[in-house]
Amino acid sequence: MTFLARRDFSTLQDRMNRIARETFSPERSDEALTTSNFAPPVDVYEDEHNITLKIEVPGIDEKDINVSIENNTLTVRGERRFEKDEKEENFHRVERMYGSFTRSFTLPNTVETEQVTAHYEKGVLKIRLAKKAEAKPKLIQVNVEKTLEAKSATKVA
Repeated sequence: MTFLARRDFSTLQDRMNRIARETFSPERSDEALTTSNFAPPVDVYEDEHNITLKIEVPGIDEKDINVSIENNTLTVRGERRFEKDEKEENFHRVERMYGSFTRSFTLPNTVETEQVTAHYEKGVLKIRLAKKAEAKPKLIQVNVEKTLEAKSATKVA
């Protein structure tokens, strides 16, 4: 059975409220049809040294993206602007989302917040969060000693 996280439910509720407002609002405009808040998709994965986030933000200039960390929360904000000169065209369909977005992620205590890098290429923002040294896996060698019975059994044989 799948459960919605509190954040996911809140996002879903915000979207439903926005759709209702935009659909039934008497002052609907072309601007309302092309601008909204959206949440770009994010992949989060980890290896022994880093936690990495890949956020799809095609069509957004890197100057319009802000990455910050405060109180163990990573926040990514940005905006995809609708081009004014394109607005004059007679669009038949607008499926791409425009407007601002905010995504926030609570970081585990294992992240070294001073060692965060962000790289933007081909519409993908890649944020690498280094793990603290004590959080990295350690290999512990286990020594097995022969018991007294095993030693005497080998002598008899």
